[in-house]
Amino acid sequence: MPLCLLAVACAGGPGGGPASARGQMRDLAFGSPGTIVAVELAFNRAASEDGQWSAFRDFADDDAVMFVPQPVDARDWLKGRDDPPAPVTWQPHEVWVSCDGSLAATRGAWQRPNGSVGYFTTIWHRRKQGDYRWVLDQGDELAAPLEAPEMLAGQIADCGLGRDSRRAADWRDEREREATIPPVGTAGTGRSADGTLEYSYRVTPDLGRTISVSIRKDGEMREVISSVVAPPKGD
Repeated sequence: MPLCLLAVACAGGPGGGPASARGQMRDLAFGSPGTIVAVELAFNRAASEDGQWSAFRDFADDDAVMFVPQPVDARDWLKGRDDPPAPVTWQPHEVWVSCDGSLAATRGAWQRPNGSVGYFTTIWHRRKQGDYRWVLDQGDELAAPLEAPEMLAGQIADCGLGRDSRRAADWRDEREREATIPPVGTAGTGRSADGTLEYSYRVTPDLGRTISVSIRKDGEMREVISSVVAPPKGD
């Protein structure tokens, strides 16, 4: 499937119309589904060319968390870890981006060299430098591969009411706000600087976990990702 194809849903919520559409277009300069797809593809290419864990280190945010299956500080866990002889490969299928572009979520499929397959969910954070780094990465094995969509789909969260009446200085100030990234723990909630995308995770004592992602659409937060990973099987 050619990954350059992308259907972007930019429909405005309450107060929609030409003005809201212009507001959405302004946001594309700061973060769009296409931008996030490009980052995911660069991440996958780096894993192939530089090594799997090397790529994970290079693309990780300072506060990144991963599950092994317990939640860990990704940069600490990856430090000095040798790359496997052959990396996992993956392809994004769906992308969701906050209105301000400060956070994004991707979901897609992965394949290991041993033939096992599964899915992944990744949360991307736009740093002050303007680039994106992952802050949460998780997935699980599947009995059969995910069916690849005919067209990679993306959505941008609705902007809040009154955004288009703001002065240019107000927009610049908002771009300097930071997304909320939770510390590593058994539970955490993060949200974009403008509150239009949020995610949460919870790990149970038996190391099962749940992941949820919601974006603002039509004046309310709607869940777009809900993943439940069963506890690891005993030996």
